[in-house]
Amino acid sequence: MSSDFEAYEQDVGTLTAEITNKIGRIPKLAGEEKTQLVLNVDKQLEEVRELLEQMDLEVREIPIQSRGMYNSRLKSYKQEMEKLEKDFKRSRIAYSDEVRNELLGDDGSSSESQLIKLREERAHLLDNTERLERSSRRLEAGYQIAVETEQVGQEILTNLHSDREKIQRSRDRLRETDANLGKSSRILTGLLRRIIQNRVLVFILGAIILLTIVLAIYFNLRGH
Repeated sequence: MSSDFEAYEQDVGTLTAEITNKIGRIPKLAGEEKTQLVLNVDKQLEEVRELLEQMDLEVREIPIQSRGMYNSRLKSYKQEMEKLEKDFKRSRIAYSDEVRNELLGDDGSSSESQLIKLREERAHLLDNTERLERSSRRLEAGYQIAVETEQVGQEILTNLHSDREKIQRSRDRLRETDANLGKSSRILTGLLRRIIQNRVLVFILGAIILLTIVLAIYFNLRGH
């Protein structure tokens, strides 16, 4: 897992360096070249966002004892991303002003208050757009967490079902063992009863034999 995180980390580093360089070039360009550069930076920022989301998922798979270090690194990249977005927003505002002046002509006919108002409205719109983008990313992350939670819950239910079957089998074996013990107990009781009966018979036979011997001796002595 850490190797995947480091691979994403290298990609983020490369992209942020390119984005920083391009944001610095935007005010120096004009026309179609500047338009294409703005679109390219916007696309690369989206790629960085996706990489940060992948890094966030990778951090969750890292063992807890090692997770703190990766969380700190991820946090620094997110802070760098926020700085890049702010710098890019400022460059886009300046770029929008320049495009408007090229289309309408900057001949001083517009008042300073109107320019400030337009600039504030654009900044407000950009803020709302970024807020919507962040909300969308949070929803996607929440959906991913919900899917993972559902998978974990399904695994728990499967394990509980398996444990229930094991417990049921153990109960069945206990009932069978109890039945066998009852049968063995009845057999042993029967054997003990027979032993007692045999001993009583032996005792009676012995008493009869002894009585017979005594009577025989008695009648023998009496005949003499």
